[in-house]
Amino acid sequence: MRQTALLFLALLISLAAAAQQPLTLWYSKPAEKWTDALPLGNGRLGAMVFGGVGQERLQFNETTLWTGRPRPYARPGAAQYLPQIRQLLAQGKQAEAEALAAAHFMGLRDHEDGYEPLKAAWLQKIKAVSAPQALAANGWQPISIPTPNGWEVAGLDGLDGAVWFRASFELPAAWAGKDLTLSLGRIRDQDRTYVNGQLIGSDEGISKKRRYQLPAAALKAGRNEVLIQVINYYDKGGLIGVKELQPVFVAYPEGADPATGVALSPAWQYWVQDREPPLTPTYQAAYQPFGDLLLDFAPVEQPASYRRELDLRQALSRTQYQQNGVAFTRASFASYPRNALVYRLQANEKGRISFKARFDSPHQQRRTYRVDDHTLALAVQVRDGVLRGVSYLRVEAKKGKVTVTDQQIQVDGADEATLYLTAATNFEDYQHVGADPEKRAAAFMRSVSGQSFDKLLKEHLRDYQPLFNTYSIDLGQGPHDKLPTDERIRAFDPLADASLPALYQQYGRYLLIASSRQGGQPANLQGLWNESLTPSWGSKYTTNINLQMNYWPAEVLGLSACTAPLFGLINEAAEAGKITAKEHYNAGGWVLHHNTDLWRGTAPINASNHGIWVTGAAWLTQPVWEHYQFTRDKEFLRREYPIMKQASQFFLDFLIKDERTGWLISTPSNSPEHGGLVAGPTMDHQIIRELFRTTSAAAQVLGVDADLRQQLTDKARQLAPNQVGQYGQLQEWLEDKDDPRDNHRHVSHLWGVFPGTDINWQTPDLMQAAIRSLDQRGDEGTGWSLAWKLNLWARFGNGDRALGILKKLLSPAETGTGSERGGVYRNLFDAHPPFQIDGNFGGAAGMAEMMLQSHAGYLHLLPALPGTWSLFGEVRGLRARGGFVVNMRWQAGKLTGVEIKSEAGRPCEVRYGDKKLTLNTKPGKTYKLNGELQPL
Repeated sequence: MRQTALLFLALLISLAAAAQQPLTLWYSKPAEKWTDALPLGNGRLGAMVFGGVGQERLQFNETTLWTGRPRPYARPGAAQYLPQIRQLLAQGKQAEAEALAAAHFMGLRDHEDGYEPLKAAWLQKIKAVSAPQALAANGWQPISIPTPNGWEVAGLDGLDGAVWFRASFELPAAWAGKDLTLSLGRIRDQDRTYVNGQLIGSDEGISKKRRYQLPAAALKAGRNEVLIQVINYYDKGGLIGVKELQPVFVAYPEGADPATGVALSPAWQYWVQDREPPLTPTYQAAYQPFGDLLLDFAPVEQPASYRRELDLRQALSRTQYQQNGVAFTRASFASYPRNALVYRLQANEKGRISFKARFDSPHQQRRTYRVDDHTLALAVQVRDGVLRGVSYLRVEAKKGKVTVTDQQIQVDGADEATLYLTAATNFEDYQHVGADPEKRAAAFMRSVSGQSFDKLLKEHLRDYQPLFNTYSIDLGQGPHDKLPTDERIRAFDPLADASLPALYQQYGRYLLIASSRQGGQPANLQGLWNESLTPSWGSKYTTNINLQMNYWPAEVLGLSACTAPLFGLINEAAEAGKITAKEHYNAGGWVLHHNTDLWRGTAPINASNHGIWVTGAAWLTQPVWEHYQFTRDKEFLRREYPIMKQASQFFLDFLIKDERTGWLISTPSNSPEHGGLVAGPTMDHQIIRELFRTTSAAAQVLGVDADLRQQLTDKARQLAPNQVGQYGQLQEWLEDKDDPRDNHRHVSHLWGVFPGTDINWQTPDLMQAAIRSLDQRGDEGTGWSLAWKLNLWARFGNGDRALGILKKLLSPAETGTGSERGGVYRNLFDAHPPFQIDGNFGGAAGMAEMMLQSHAGYLHLLPALPGTWSLFGEVRGLRARGGFVVNMRWQAGKLTGVEIKSEAGRPCEVRYGDKKLTLNTKPGKTYKLNGELQPL
């Protein structure tokens, strides 16, 4: 009885607290780095708000500012090599197949023609500078070494070229006459290393660990000078250390333990020799930052009562603090209706708002200029490409004085000030760049300037809240609820902080609304936000899971409207992909490999061992069918059906019969980023089977293409089936060659479980084999990999295992080690690492899968409820296939009630545990059931 009473009391307390709980990320100090800052976005214009007191920084992006240009991506005539590549793979000659494909089958690179002579001439010029000449140069500056993510993080953002570094070490007297080893770890990309003016080594490649022999004759007693010329052609550069336990940046006797070595002096310096190498050939473009809005304030005492926050209910950032008894408040939001960022500064005393506002940008080609008495402009041009942008900043002040020059806007003694920021580029679409960014930015500014902050905020909320408020979740409360968000992350335990996962899921929904709206581009690898000219993986659209994962939560969490930019990309990629299908495979339809960009490149990129993967287009038809399944929007399906049909047509032409088994297989391809170029990876066949099934189903809904439906059904039966291997695992490849000790981050062969439906509990042997495979891969992983595993364990019905993965997703990324560990940064951004937004979206979707599943043709309620969520829970607004909206409550681990609204009037089968009920629903009607699935 006592335990029951305590449970009831805890439930009452939890319900009372839940009614008051704000959906807010908050912190007790300003952001120290980018992944501490808080994101705002309207699907086109995004900003990271740092909340500084002496200086505020808003780093901003516009979704169409990329490198590159409209150009051909497919390699003409590549298809003539397809039979040879297939034959080599059939003969087991993987290395030969990869070499042939690398030479003749990869897509075209920008700047490919004529690059080598330009590179040779540039290298000759920069290598003509000797070590003594470099030492004598002016302009040496201090720098911290190593720079793990390249010298860009040390203030050299966007630098490609030649940079010299210098340090020193003291030679112990006992080492006189001995040869030493100098350990420098990894270097991006090429180095020429000198000691006391003598060249002692040179190498190239990020994967090579630099350990150079120092002959005794090159050394001297006391101080020895180390000088390194680093040559970097593209992307990041610098001395980046090494991922191993052995010390780096040390000198030690040849053959001795490196731990006994002497460290190089920490007082490193650098000198930029040349920052204009010829533009490096690149397969695809990179998403770019636009600039920074900086607000400089006069130095004053340290603030008191500091708080910065992001209110998810209002999509509003606030910063509050006190100085000298004056309370200051700043608030900002990104307006979708006005295409602008709006930022207000207030104080509780008149005349206390004074600051200087200015632009900065990492682009070398940039300038600022005065537009009028209240407006400053920033113009930028990307170094590698045709795109340029213009941003307008306007300040309206109550009282006080506003002064505008070509460099800044100064506000003195105002009662209040409101800033309006707009930005635009010359991008029109993936084939045209003739727009006028100045006119666009000015037009956006005319729309927003003169409008009060309060009026614009009300308009913003009328736009935003109907999207965000379609869903709510309450998992109860805990003792950590009142902590700042960064402290909650560090201390996270599901028992002590049940509401942090709920906040995390709602944050995922917020990020999708902020980064994907009608009229904009889809969410990329970093959503909408990026501060680097050389973002990891170009911050592109990676289509072998990452882009698709970005949209996993859209339908189930009530954000169907946010999928419009994705469908825009799919349609444009389908047009471009027809050319690639013809040139590379002599096939009809369309194909997309593992990446695309703003210019909709669809050809294979990077390297043949992972870049030749043919099912990107097929996977991207899945969200088309899912959108129809959730919305029952027949006109949408009619409009998008050709995309599905053409993706199917490609595989009707592409698939060939395997001589050994007689099955139809996909070749050449790969199991994404794992195992190299192969014939017949399991994932391909799962995706193609699903494509054929859903295309046939769509044709049936629309009453078209009866002959095609039969053809797809016949071909699907001939595809290589899922197979169980020698360890009881689901095979990743056609051959039984899985390694049970393999913990690779991709679990591609489990696609048929999630997000696909190829494997389900109607095939229990395959489900058990899939469970065995996932078990063997382990529970660690990068951020997006953890998110995929979370969804898989939910599909398997293992709520406690899923919650364990969610806990890892919510672990602090800053304390992690190694490249294969995910987690979150202080602002709850997902860590690949570094930041990738797909883990946020995949994690949000995974929590939904734990509470409701509808992929098997019925509504499965609470299929993977973990024990620590069992005390109390309520979710409202979950969406299910068939056009249903589901509200649920549970207590003590048991369902207590459910409401199901039918939007399409379709039959609805409901299951909970061993209970089943079928409802013949009517459009618009809500059906209420108790925990036994009995109608109320």
